Amino acid sequence: MADTSNSVLFDVPGPKGRRTIRIINWVAGLVFAVLVVLMLMRLHNPPDGENQLSWELWKPALEKEAWTDFYLPGLWMTVKATVLAVVGAVLFGLVFGVGRLLPNPLVRGVSAVIVEFCRAVPVLLLMIFFWRWFAFAGLPSPSYWAVVIALVLYNGSVVAELVRSGVGNLPNGQREASLALGLTETQSLIQIEVPQAVYAMLPAAVTQLVVVLKDTALGSIIMYTDLLQESRRLGSMYFNILQTLVMAAVVYFIACWLLSRLAEWLPERMQQRTAAPAEPEPVAPIAAGDPSNINQIAVAKEVEELPLGGAPRQYHVHHRGTNASIRNWRRTRYEQGYDATQPESQIDPETGRLIRDEEAERKAKAAKAARLAAKAAKENGGETAERHDQYGHGEKHDRAVFKPHGDIGKKGHDDMGHRPRI
Repeated sequence: MADTSNSVLFDVPGPKGRRTIRIINWVAGLVFAVLVVLMLMRLHNPPDGENQLSWELWKPALEKEAWTDFYLPGLWMTVKATVLAVVGAVLFGLVFGVGRLLPNPLVRGVSAVIVEFCRAVPVLLLMIFFWRWFAFAGLPSPSYWAVVIALVLYNGSVVAELVRSGVGNLPNGQREASLALGLTETQSLIQIEVPQAVYAMLPAAVTQLVVVLKDTALGSIIMYTDLLQESRRLGSMYFNILQTLVMAAVVYFIACWLLSRLAEWLPERMQQRTAAPAEPEPVAPIAAGDPSNINQIAVAKEVEELPLGGAPRQYHVHHRGTNASIRNWRRTRYEQGYDATQPESQIDPETGRLIRDEEAERKAKAAKAARLAAKAAKENGGETAERHDQYGHGEKHDRAVFKPHGDIGKKGHDDMGHRPRI
């Protein structure tokens, strides 16, 4: 089957379209390479300034002291604020996301107002507001708590919308079934619908971690000592602000790339744990006359071996005909009663004895009766004649011929019916 994942938003291009796209890609790549070269030339020889590519400026930004004293402490403060903001945002989103779905109109209205307000106000404005408030209140680390609370409010409102949309995308049968079982709307929402929505929104929530991590850089404006603030401090000491900011950008890129890979791995892991066990692909039934139908060939071969012109045996209770799978016939033929070598297949359900023993006994009796009949015919001087039954099957049998005796023999008759001998 052709892969249609890339043709969701547009049709798959033809040969001419692919050639055009290839040409545009090459032109864009050349333009980008030219821009990079021009930028490096500009940095190497600025009109009024120092060479920004010199090792003297890059060395302070790459040495060990820069990492131990600036980059790593700033990264730790960024991670600490990110983790606390993520936990608070998830709790905030669950509480107000469920509140927007409750049947109580007052709770639903208050939750909607809070969520919409936190989504509409810029994150930086919330940080500045809480920073000034905590500073006037004399709280310790006002910049840190301002960053955390601002990120909790904004990203929590996003999580609340994810919860609401996740519950809205569930099939209507979920709520209908729970109400039919006697649960209330609130119990159905909390016990059945929200857990499914939370499990479904985890990939999107992990993607939101990238946004939280990047938004912590706004805390540098309110003097929060995160990675960006520490990089600026290092650049102001050695007058190499460009080099230190480049290193900070590389660290941010690596951290966000790892979170993006986690967001891609999580749905695959969830699908493996929630998917039903895979079943083999069903095989379509094959016509009885198809030469590849091994099952029918086996049945026809067995019918030829049956007595009385193919009468079915009594132990054929699992016969499935053309619906039997070719691939599984050798494994299931015992169940279908086709395997003549299985001991239990040879048991007669009426007598409980082996069919092979009964056949041997019947053949022995028939042979004994034939011998006795032949002996009697020989003693009586009989002759062998051929007769036909009502179905037209010929059969050899012995017929006793009466010898001439008395008046009957004299008249030339050989039987009691006084008919001339043919």
